[in-house]
Amino acid sequence: MNLGITAYSELNEKGLYKNGILLLANEGQEPFVPFAKEVYRFLNPVYSKFHKMDELCKLAFLATEALLSEDKISSNAEGADVALILGNRSSSIASDLQHLESYRDSSNYFPSPAVFVYTLPNIMLGEICIRHQVTGENSCFLMQAPDGRFLYRYVQHLFEQEAYQQCITGWVDYKAGNYKACLFLVEKAAVNKPVLRKFDYDFI
Repeated sequence: MNLGITAYSELNEKGLYKNGILLLANEGQEPFVPFAKEVYRFLNPVYSKFHKMDELCKLAFLATEALLSEDKISSNAEGADVALILGNRSSSIASDLQHLESYRDSSNYFPSPAVFVYTLPNIMLGEICIRHQVTGENSCFLMQAPDGRFLYRYVQHLFEQEAYQQCITGWVDYKAGNYKACLFLVEKAAVNKPVLRKFDYDFI
């Protein structure tokens, strides 16, 4: 099946990008948390739940907002026709460590449910799915580095065997202030959208 990338985004320590174009530079080399607030104000999604998310979810959320800012989920595709397949190295380690820290002091033992809820990487998927009403398959695979071959084969299978119309795929990883999100909107090349990049083993 001939698939193509119709939009892509990246959020890293240097800035926010859409289709290879810099949208917002991190000129002051701010840490993730203040820069994420700046990105949120720039994209202006008006989504109050964002402020309760952990860092991994905020990273994925902002990269997805940029990805779909002008390329909304197709009106011809229901939520069940859209898949979300991501790769990640550090899982939810930032929230895991924060939750663990709450156990260390037995005299001040107050584990926070607001932290605990983010101690699984699939919460990141859930935040994206809720925001964009995606009800198709969603999975996050742990890998040492972005594995384009694996993601390509998995997404290709979804289109061929499960008849998906669109898929958001890529890499979202956050650990100790180091972060990178690279997301791609994959569609059948026959759709009435320009294919910006080829979807193959080397797409990421």
